[in-house]
Amino acid sequence: MTSLPGDSDHEGLPTESHAVVCARCGTRAEAPRPTWTCSVENGARRYFCDTCARENLRAIEGRLDSAWW
Repeated sequence: MTSLPGDSDHEGLPTESHAVVCARCGTRAEAPRPTWTCSVENGARRYFCDTCARENLRAIEGRLDSAWW
């Protein structure tokens, strides 16, 4: 896959000094966790904790926006 100039997969990612908040339940983490799910919806990155990701796995795999969950 080719990226456009100035378009990077790493832009907009939270750094380790910023807390990450689950977009569904509000659970906080000090840094992005490898078990959390990241979704890009309407151009914005949204993070979901382990529990919310597991509970909505089929909707995530079906690429439904979180508003449909």
